[in-house]
Amino acid sequence: MADTPRTESPKTEAAKPDRAKPGQAQKAAGSRPDLASIGGILLAVGGILGGLLMEGGKVKDISQITAAFIVLGGTLGAVMVSTPMSVLKGAVLRLIHVVLDRTQPPDTAIEELIGYATKARKNGLVSLESEAMEIQDPFLRKALTLAVDGTDLQEIRNMMQLDMDISDNRAQAEAKVFECGGGYSPTIGIIGAVMGLIQVMKNLANIEEVGHGIAVAFVATVYGVGLANILLLPAAAKIKSRIERETELKELKLEGVIAIVEGLNPKLIRSKLDAYRYQAQEIKEPHGKKTPAAVPRPAAAAKS
Repeated sequence: MADTPRTESPKTEAAKPDRAKPGQAQKAAGSRPDLASIGGILLAVGGILGGLLMEGGKVKDISQITAAFIVLGGTLGAVMVSTPMSVLKGAVLRLIHVVLDRTQPPDTAIEELIGYATKARKNGLVSLESEAMEIQDPFLRKALTLAVDGTDLQEIRNMMQLDMDISDNRAQAEAKVFECGGGYSPTIGIIGAVMGLIQVMKNLANIEEVGHGIAVAFVATVYGVGLANILLLPAAAKIKSRIERETELKELKLEGVIAIVEGLNPKLIRSKLDAYRYQAQEIKEPHGKKTPAAVPRPAAAAKS
């Protein structure tokens, strides 16, 4: 009996490490600074400013508040015209994903799913009802709740696939906001340069003022091109990369829930989900190195 104060058997103790408390995996993941993004921005800005200084220039030569106001204001205005406000708000919130990695590691998700599978195999699928309601991840909570409620497997797959498609489309639209900004800002910079040249034309009688005015006018172009290629376009690419990882993680969780409903052995579920772990490691391997075997995606394997 569970109430007797006896020493737990080795079998029970062995099962304990596989148990994942509700929300423990999400808390363990947390937010990790993306050193590649932070270091890349600093390196790009430092390289440009360093080159300027090496050429005998000064930082104040490109410190033009007027040019920055024209480029930032013009780019933001153009993006607002081309983007629905709800998508624009989402894009601003998603910008944090460029410098912080909030994606849950596959290992953590697998351990959490194995914990649920172990309990379901011992006490039945209904025993996960209380834990399912406490899961922080909305996707996993919905999938596991549907499973506990006795929803048909194909219906669970269809509903969660629709959920993934809608989430992916919304995230892609938010990433496109930065792509649009990266397309507009160089053009806005050229507009700023032309406006500066117009002012230069008013002082043609003073050659010194003309030279200085032309230099100042082209600062707007530097701001426009720099904003596009150092921040906006790279941010769009990083957000899309995050979206792909999040989608793969959702596929992992969906396959894990399906396997739990099918009553598979936790060891078999782990072997099945390990393909996602290998895939994540393959992406991180330098110089194009790949993991030893080409493991098929579990999503395809589950359907067969």
